[in-house]
Amino acid sequence: MSRLLPPPVLSDAPLAPGLYLVATPIGNLRDITLRALDVLAACDLLLAEDTRVTGKLLSAYSIRTRLERHDEHVAERAIPAILERLEAGERVALVSDAGTPMVSDPGYRLAREAIAAGHPVFPIPGASAALAALTLAGLPTDRFLFAGFPPPKSGARRTFFEEFANVRATLIFFEGASRVDDTLADMAAVFGADRPGAVCRELTKLYETCVRGPLGELAVDPRFEAPKGEIVILVGPGEEKAASADDAEAALREAMTRLPLGEAASEVAKALGLSRKDLYRQALALKEAG
Repeated sequence: MSRLLPPPVLSDAPLAPGLYLVATPIGNLRDITLRALDVLAACDLLLAEDTRVTGKLLSAYSIRTRLERHDEHVAERAIPAILERLEAGERVALVSDAGTPMVSDPGYRLAREAIAAGHPVFPIPGASAALAALTLAGLPTDRFLFAGFPPPKSGARRTFFEEFANVRATLIFFEGASRVDDTLADMAAVFGADRPGAVCRELTKLYETCVRGPLGELAVDPRFEAPKGEIVILVGPGEEKAASADDAEAALREAMTRLPLGEAASEVAKALGLSRKDLYRQALALKEAG
């Protein structure tokens, strides 16, 4: 969106000193919030992952705030000077290229140091690619886990996915367009070809798409051989697996080192979804066997 947008009616309320973490649009510039515009216009300094990207947003809304780069290459050495500004009572805002700051970007370091120094930190919520994809994917939303970017190489990527294989939550990953097909193949191998998934691309933009289906089908979908744009991949929750006899015995033996037999049986029954009565009998047998 290159044309100038109608100038918003901004608040004339004074902006309190502190660090503002401001969510910005992930594509459509009209997804900016009025409160975010208030902060961007009134802050003393705006820190951006890419000043060119943020500059387009400011230009669209006729905002002329001082803008400085704050990415992974400059973050560490820039933080002391920013903390001095906060100490002097200035209003500093932080944005990422798109979406919510500190989600897969270096902004968390600044927020951590500002909090440690006792400066006020204010979240200004708004667009989030992870949440937009979650609401669009058609997968369970009652429990979800954002896992960021997988490793670039297949071996490390599969090891990474194995950590989440049995998590009973919808998994959310970011991925670069050039690796989507390989990543989907590794997902199908680790999570299972029948596991439900979704690939969301160019969210809130003109060519927004969401392809849903089993991971095995997504992995061979020709649309992901050379896709363009920003990609979010979601994987449906893993299925709960019944505890094996060995798992139950190991858990029971460990609990018995800390608790009386009845309490040990109750704890393991609750954790593994097994019969307390059967576990208590097993505990008695284990105790008698020494």
